[in-house]
Amino acid sequence: MNERPVIVAGGGLGGLGVALGLANKGKAVLVLEKAPQLGEIGAGIQLGPNAFHSLDHLGVGQGARRQAVYVDKLRFMDAITNEVVADIPVGDRFRERFQNPYAVVHRADLHKEMVNACKSNSRIQLQVNSEVIGYSQDNGLITVNLANGSAVDGELLVGADGLHSAVREKVAGDGTPRVSGHSTFRSVIPVEQFPQAIRWNAATLWMGPSCHLVHYPLSGSKLFNIVITKDNKVKDVVAGKSVSKEEVRSNFSHIHEVPKQLIEIGEDWKMWVLCDRDPIRDWVDGRAVLLGDAAHPTLQYYAQGACMALEDAVALSELIGNNPEDYEEALLKYRDSRLVRTARIQIGSRQLGDNWFHVDGVHSSLRNEIMSGMSDEEYYSHLQWLYGYKASLVS
Repeated sequence: MNERPVIVAGGGLGGLGVALGLANKGKAVLVLEKAPQLGEIGAGIQLGPNAFHSLDHLGVGQGARRQAVYVDKLRFMDAITNEVVADIPVGDRFRERFQNPYAVVHRADLHKEMVNACKSNSRIQLQVNSEVIGYSQDNGLITVNLANGSAVDGELLVGADGLHSAVREKVAGDGTPRVSGHSTFRSVIPVEQFPQAIRWNAATLWMGPSCHLVHYPLSGSKLFNIVITKDNKVKDVVAGKSVSKEEVRSNFSHIHEVPKQLIEIGEDWKMWVLCDRDPIRDWVDGRAVLLGDAAHPTLQYYAQGACMALEDAVALSELIGNNPEDYEEALLKYRDSRLVRTARIQIGSRQLGDNWFHVDGVHSSLRNEIMSGMSDEEYYSHLQWLYGYKASLVS
């Protein structure tokens, strides 16, 4: 690259997304990934219509669709009574309403589509073994410092380096993330091992006291993703720790025998302790800006972490492309356009976990009555703010 590039710290979905968006605007982009190879840790993610709006805008929508499984409904179950609380259909009427589908996809499959799109774009350079640890800036130039002792100069720095972002530490300096106290256990199994009685083509969520359980098909419906969460008041951060089935089982002894099957059929269980942060305004420092989990890490209860990062990528690349003479103004416009929406996801996700999905007693009866009494159109109206949004329309 002869021109100074926009430097992106982090090669996850958000980092690759903003690289594609900026390259589409004619910018040279250098993506710096700390891992020895480009790949994604994790299993399934849910993609609402707002994610597909963003993927389409970035030019990878069709590739994402090829990897996706299109569920028929969002199903909410009571984990104590084994009763269906609500079904929200996401078929033709849903697609017509929101102009895109609801789907589930293996994170690695979607990431691979985006890596391939970046590799085929001559304006994007991908560089691994390149952990960003800091930066300095002077007279319109930003110098990015790497853990190996080298440095790279660029026009801008996008911190898409996740929950424990080194870029955020310099931009905001607000310390470590908040530990939620919720532990999540994950497993992916072949579809043949999944109980036929609950082998629904749905994104299913079982709601129970201080817990919830999620499952849905992946990879051409050949696999099932299982993600189960317990508010067990843990205080120490854990990421991807292998745990025994006995340990998983001990957190869910209070639920109905049907959802308990998920624990017994799961294999190679791994545990994460969920973390997030409070919303802040400090996303921008001169020519450095935050994106995705580096800017607004959230709990998973809205299933919108990846979707928000993709929206960020579209909004940021659009505003930079539309303000080529004043990057610092573009970054502030980007922050202002995204701040309230992402804060609504962060705060709302906490509320969904603590005060809706994980409740007990009369509170759970109230929840079930409200949810079961809503029509499809009422659900769609409640979701309009979320799924009807198009980040490409930012100005």
